[in-house]
Amino acid sequence: MKCISVYTDNFEAFSDIFEQIVEQEMVENEEKEVEGITVSHSGDVPEHYLERMSTKPEVVVMRDKGRGITILQHGQVFEILLPTMENAVS
Repeated sequence: MKCISVYTDNFEAFSDIFEQIVEQEMVENEEKEVEGITVSHSGDVPEHYLERMSTKPEVVVMRDKGRGITILQHGQVFEILLPTMENAVS
């Protein structure tokens, strides 16, 4: 899964730019600013990362089942986990 980190704790601001972020192509370790919020491609994360993070009480898990997207919110960051081609095949 590809992980895009969005550095804000403001859900409304995150919601406003979510679609823009998901639609953008970013390369690993690329960082950009979207409407004043820092967004970075944090690389690929293994499947067990999602399992481990979702068991923590301070982590909020949101899912877009139609697109296979998972969003983790903890502290002052949202992590958007996007399926990669390997995930879609398996």
